[in-house]
Amino acid sequence: MNSIRMCNVVRYNLLKGDILFRGLATSSVLNDNHKCQVLIVGGGAGGCSVAAKLSNKLGKGKVIILEPAENHYYQPMFTLIGGGIKTLNDSFRPMSTVLPALAKWVKDSAAKFEPENNIVYTEKGDKIEYEFLLIATGVQLNYNKIPGLVEALSIPKGKVCSNYSPKYVNRTFEALQAFKAGDAIFTFPNSPVKCPGAPQKIMYIADHYLRKTKKRHHANVVYNTSLAVLFGVKHYADALWKVVDKRGIQVNLRTNLIEVLPTKNQAIFENLDNPQEKITLDFELLHVTPPMSAPDVLAACKSLVTDTGFVDVNKDTMQHTKFANVFAIGDCSSSPNSKTAASVAAQSQVVYKNMLAVMNGHTPMKVFDGYASCPLVTGYNSCILAEFDYSLTPLETFPIDQSKERYSMFIMKKDIMPPLYWHLLLNGLWNGPGFARKCMHLKW
Repeated sequence: MNSIRMCNVVRYNLLKGDILFRGLATSSVLNDNHKCQVLIVGGGAGGCSVAAKLSNKLGKGKVIILEPAENHYYQPMFTLIGGGIKTLNDSFRPMSTVLPALAKWVKDSAAKFEPENNIVYTEKGDKIEYEFLLIATGVQLNYNKIPGLVEALSIPKGKVCSNYSPKYVNRTFEALQAFKAGDAIFTFPNSPVKCPGAPQKIMYIADHYLRKTKKRHHANVVYNTSLAVLFGVKHYADALWKVVDKRGIQVNLRTNLIEVLPTKNQAIFENLDNPQEKITLDFELLHVTPPMSAPDVLAACKSLVTDTGFVDVNKDTMQHTKFANVFAIGDCSSSPNSKTAASVAAQSQVVYKNMLAVMNGHTPMKVFDGYASCPLVTGYNSCILAEFDYSLTPLETFPIDQSKERYSMFIMKKDIMPPLYWHLLLNGLWNGPGFARKCMHLKW
């Protein structure tokens, strides 16, 4: 009798446990509802810099940063990694060490923007209500938009490489080391691009590497760019044409990569002035700059963005054209400046001051002049430091002709800019070289 009773008790407990387990398995997860004065979507250079400024001003817990990544990368270093000058480990820090301590980090990504209701929903289902919003998501790399490219990049020790992602950047120097002879092709896509000088920087470094290793006379170095110019600012483009002519580099304008044939080591290009014209080229090394766009989650919110998917802002104030409590910084904004970390530095103080003005009921008055800087590395010991504004007029910091290749500019790119980024920009202490420029040119 005791045995029968015990069996019944066991059956009851098992059944009870099974019901409880199924109840837990099918019940909905309880999601968090966050509220803040300022929500910053994106923990890149722009997000970190303005978060540091605002959290110091507003106090602990007033700022939330929505960012899913474990690591923060100093992306301007990727060119040097591709050339074997730096390592991937040099280029990143744990995200927890660069975000400001006074801000709250929500480790997730945005799934939906509702600017009409001052709400952002996260991928995990959390709801974040804000008073003010700063969008700093950067751009999206669309490797999958070129058929065959992802497959080619997955081939171990393959001939296709790309400096634009930490996932692939080490492949570039591996491909350079393995190169023996043939065509080395470098591309610039038919899309917006962050750091538009980077696609040709690695080409110059590769050319120099092949010369140092006595392989250049067996190589044909080719730059296929979708642009109608070598570089957007004529002052520097003129200097770069002299570089490519001197080094025997073939430049094909308005030529866009549309497909990679991984098993054949071939790339297919279209002539953008005559799209029916296609050309298939063999390669022994192919460095691809992927097409880029605003992140899909941004493009999906039509009230926030332009027709091209970028946050619709006033280019002078970086304030949204429709929602007065929304600002953007960096690559995700529609401001027509070149998308570089230097632009973020110059924008950061403008955004910070203008956000504070709106918080205090005032009209934003601080103006961004479109400043951008592009250190055009041309080899292992030379660099042209391009600086310019919205009008593509040179806006040079130093009282010298910066269109010339200089070792000093290379050292600045390699050794000075990284600590400036980590210790000053991300901590909200660097707003670009405007003050230094005034001092050096005696303009007050």
